[in-house]
Amino acid sequence: MQTYGKVFSGVYNTMWAGFAERLGPLVHRFYASTLVGRENEHILDLCCGTGHLAVYLLRQGYRVVGLDLSEHMLRYARENAASYVNSGQGLFLQDDATRFSLDERFGLVVSTFDSLNHLEDMQALRHCFERVHAVCDGYFVFDLNTRGGLLRSNNVHIDDSDREFFLVNRGVFDTQTDTALSRISGFVRTGDEYYERFEETIRSTAFELRVFVIATVAGRDAPDREGKR
Repeated sequence: MQTYGKVFSGVYNTMWAGFAERLGPLVHRFYASTLVGRENEHILDLCCGTGHLAVYLLRQGYRVVGLDLSEHMLRYARENAASYVNSGQGLFLQDDATRFSLDERFGLVVSTFDSLNHLEDMQALRHCFERVHAVCDGYFVFDLNTRGGLLRSNNVHIDDSDREFFLVNRGVFDTQTDTALSRISGFVRTGDEYYERFEETIRSTAFELRVFVIATVAGRDAPDREGKR
């Protein structure tokens, strides 16, 4: 799984926080309505990025652990959640989504903003689900971009709507390997007259429409199932 550089992490922290802010109330409403959610207030935010979803959940009173492979992303996450980190309610750790191991048990694990698409292949996705199963006593809520969604990224997009940033996103989808590459480059204002250039390449995998159900139901292990739809 890839990491992100310092400058791009700052751009991400500023430009894409809105998704987590829209998603947070939906996640909270769902989890609060469940029996597990009323009994277990521990949440793992897997591939937490700069921590905006984690901060929303922390504000609702949950204990939240955020995990990400990028130390630059985690630096912003710790800053965004500084008061919760200082109180011990929040914790942000650098680790791989396919290999992490935690002693803490969670009623809810979340992974959003198509983060799991950045895993290399189906084996990596399976390993991720296995690691989640090892720490989760309730629900795993995640999203995945589909092949059709990634095909729509096969273009060039320019964003000059903010004076602090200028971004060019060049997307290419390889139909032979079912992978998408997005090269995001641009400039970030660092002073009145200066801009810093950055470039980041993001790889996404289009997984088959296959469902791996690795879950726990009411605190009891459910059998692993694999099926197609």
